[in-house]
Amino acid sequence: MPPRPFDAIVVGGGPAGLSAALALGRSRRRVLLAADGPTRNAPAEAAHNVFTRDGTPPAHLVRLGLDQLAPYDVTVRRERATDAERTGDGVVVTFEGGERVEARGVVLATGVRDVLPDVPGMAELWGTGVFHCPYCHGWEVAGRPLAVLARGEAAHHLGRLIRGWTDDLVLFTDGPGGLDDDERQRFERNGVAVREEPIERLEGENGTLKAVVLADGERVARAGLFLRPDQELRSDLPHRLGCPLTDTGRLAVDVGGRTPVGGVYAAGDIATAMQSVPTAAASGALAGAMLNFDLLEADFLP
Repeated sequence: MPPRPFDAIVVGGGPAGLSAALALGRSRRRVLLAADGPTRNAPAEAAHNVFTRDGTPPAHLVRLGLDQLAPYDVTVRRERATDAERTGDGVVVTFEGGERVEARGVVLATGVRDVLPDVPGMAELWGTGVFHCPYCHGWEVAGRPLAVLARGEAAHHLGRLIRGWTDDLVLFTDGPGGLDDDERQRFERNGVAVREEPIERLEGENGTLKAVVLADGERVARAGLFLRPDQELRSDLPHRLGCPLTDTGRLAVDVGGRTPVGGVYAAGDIATAMQSVPTAAASGALAGAMLNFDLLEADFLP
């Protein structure tokens, strides 16, 4: 007897994808989870601000998530999904080896890729001395000399935000920061020094930031730097399925993770500006629940 067709395919093996697969598995759905490659937070030593799992290494968190899927009808596939298309009855996903798998719906939890500024030392310190989220990493460097790298509106937001973790904060703009005199003075009144000189490099040791070195050679000692890097989608599956994007480059979804494309749902960093392990997990659970509900609604006789 052939196996029962898949109800759902979840693409992405991070917190959002694992949570979506868990919600669907517990809803008695047959699920295929496509989990390939490391998670976005893999460079970090630990994931923080995670209920009951604060300080857990990212890879271990993924293993725990996979282990929790074992009791349910969830098949884990360690292969990259390379294509996807809508069909009359659902979605067909094509894998790297050429196999095509059909399901009634798909949850895209494919994540984003951070595009870091072209500053020597930045990539080497990403996740260990240079961070994007103070709720994830702020406590570990709290009370120490910190830095923000941002311009314009991002400088307004991050400068105020990171000030909550330290009394010694420098806002670097790496060139003109788009701040007027009133804005600079307001930062200074709140104990935030503004430096608009070009940055030459970041210096670190064993993954820890030691200093921001300016173009004139000045070395500004810092213990951590926060920024909001540009991002790009890790997968082109959303484009292949015709999912529209918002003006910020994220997938357009409703409160339940539904995209405007029927049978296609999205969760995690591709669908929200508030990017962290707990928010990704929450959005994955919600998208999985909404997919299940929509299948129930479709099957319920009039």
